[in-house]
Amino acid sequence: MTLKIGVIGTGAIGQEHIRRCENVLQGAKVVAVSDINVEGARTTLQHLNIDAESYADGHHVIQLPEVDAIIVTSWDQTHEEFTLAAIEAGKPVFCEKPLGISAEGCRHVVNAEIKHGKRLVQVGFMRPYDTGYRALKKIITDGSIGELLMLHCAHRNPTVPESYTTDMAITNTLIHELDVLRWLTNDEYKTVQVIFPRVTSKSHSRLKDPQIVLFEMQKGVRIDVEIFVNCSYGYDIQCEVVGETGTAKLPEPASVQLRSEAKIYTTIQTNWKDRFTAAYDIELQTFINDVKAGGELTGPSAWDGFAASVAADTCLKAQKSGAIEPVEISQCPAFYAKK
Repeated sequence: MTLKIGVIGTGAIGQEHIRRCENVLQGAKVVAVSDINVEGARTTLQHLNIDAESYADGHHVIQLPEVDAIIVTSWDQTHEEFTLAAIEAGKPVFCEKPLGISAEGCRHVVNAEIKHGKRLVQVGFMRPYDTGYRALKKIITDGSIGELLMLHCAHRNPTVPESYTTDMAITNTLIHELDVLRWLTNDEYKTVQVIFPRVTSKSHSRLKDPQIVLFEMQKGVRIDVEIFVNCSYGYDIQCEVVGETGTAKLPEPASVQLRSEAKIYTTIQTNWKDRFTAAYDIELQTFINDVKAGGELTGPSAWDGFAASVAADTCLKAQKSGAIEPVEISQCPAFYAKK
């Protein structure tokens, strides 16, 4: 059986997912796409040499009888709308982050899915599929470094465009840490504070960069995350776990060591797509496999999307107040309990 997929949104990440469905992954085929720029959607299909129909309306794609599952990679503000429509149509949906532009919007999706009675939503948090993060998770779970005490993290980009603003450091950048740190620690956030160091000269007037986000988890673990999106030197993701009897650090991406001009050095990646290519492949293959198997989806859930959004909303509040802000989230419904 080949899973027939409809893709809503053919921008950068949409094109990447269309390409991997057609050329990398097994058991799926893109049969329809949509974008408000329908000509751009047609150009994408032609460029990738894919025989599929293109439409201007994502809702039309969802309702097509030949479409088995949906991938939502459209404008962030439309994610909630299209995910809700897919649930109503009873079709599994892989929605890129964010699930909604607010915690309230994510909660609408959670409520709709629970009402449907079966998990249909997977959110595009790919870091739990990265081999380095999975190795860290195993070390924590196995107790190899004793009880968890602290995590030191960094999310660095070489540069960002003028359109990138201070709040986007949370909603577009930290959002990945907000999910993977919950997964690593198997815990929820209790409080958050945002601190602004000296602003880099590489930034612009609407962006305070870098930022430091300080978390306390409900079980007492402390986490600090540096967000530095104009670091100049490359795309650099760091995570060090500190336990009672040892530490563990996220491994560096594989790189050839060079000896030249009286120096020994390795190169640093500059692109997020290169850093997490394998993780993107695995997360989407997992979605395809789960849908074809007919059971429950096993990837990041709508509740994970909601929890990350609650934390993000609180981080935005902390950016403005400078105070330690409580992260208020209700208990996870039994519907989303790990099985």
